[in-house]
Amino acid sequence: MYAAVVTRFGGPEVLQLQELPDPTPGPGQVAIDVSHAAVGLIDAYIRQGRFENQPGMPTPPFVPGLEVAGTVRALGEGVSGLRVGEPVVTLTGAGGGQDGYASIAVVDAALAVSLDGLGVDPAAAVAALPNAASAWASLTQLAHIKEGDRLLVHGALGGLASAFPGVAKSLGAGRVVGTARRSSLEGARASALPYDEVVAGEELIEAVGETRFEIVVDPVGGQVRTDSLQVMAPFGRMLLVGNAAGDWEHSVRTNDLWLRNLALYGFSGGVYFPTHPEQVRPAAQGAIAAITQGLVDIRTESIPAAEAAEAHRRVEKGGIGGRIVLTF
Repeated sequence: MYAAVVTRFGGPEVLQLQELPDPTPGPGQVAIDVSHAAVGLIDAYIRQGRFENQPGMPTPPFVPGLEVAGTVRALGEGVSGLRVGEPVVTLTGAGGGQDGYASIAVVDAALAVSLDGLGVDPAAAVAALPNAASAWASLTQLAHIKEGDRLLVHGALGGLASAFPGVAKSLGAGRVVGTARRSSLEGARASALPYDEVVAGEELIEAVGETRFEIVVDPVGGQVRTDSLQVMAPFGRMLLVGNAAGDWEHSVRTNDLWLRNLALYGFSGGVYFPTHPEQVRPAAQGAIAAITQGLVDIRTESIPAAEAAEAHRRVEKGGIGGRIVLTF
């Protein structure tokens, strides 16, 4: 097989296309002939070495990539419910070296979701379904979304953030407001995503006025996270799902939480789904329901796997307004 390999921690240039031995699935695993692999900002952070001292995270050389689409190549011992040749997409796996940027990937069968008969393009599936499943799981299992809840979603067009408004609407949410940088505000407002309003994140407090939100989704971090505390309703819940701002030293005053009965929940699909395999199917079903209703409309751009370094450069630069997927 061939794969984009992180040869050392560093910039995008450390990604190199290499020939590697074909992997075989172990017990409870499936091998997938990969057609598309999603590129995420988390992949860039792992390539940079930001998590090199975290248990379970990979060290070079390794193949990054958390989510793939393709067809089942082989089944490991004990795997049932899937067949060779079946089209599948995978939900986010644990850790950073999940071998997704490869023409053949081996994953836990519990994280592979069949696309058979759904009529969903594999590029759209790998771009939308894993993030929509993460949105469903975090909203239902952590934020405990209720009918009519108001949501504030930062980084409105980001790969993960853009899944939240549609999934939230499918779960009965009321008003959903997105934020974007001033420079990308016009494009965010013109998107097909079901936001009721999109405002400038730099002017958050003034822009939302007296509106208070039961749920805040924050993949951005930094100052916008601090500002969000001021616009949360009593007993509001904030989902911390990323750090696109790159502010790794940001902190929150815990006294601001108990005084106003607020809760902050960290959520990573890469940790959640492998440790909660019973939630994979309902999360996937919830995601598919939102997608088939036309509520999750994530733009995709396909780039050959040989140009993985360029894909990372563009993801780090920001402003994509969708997801990049590598093709094999």
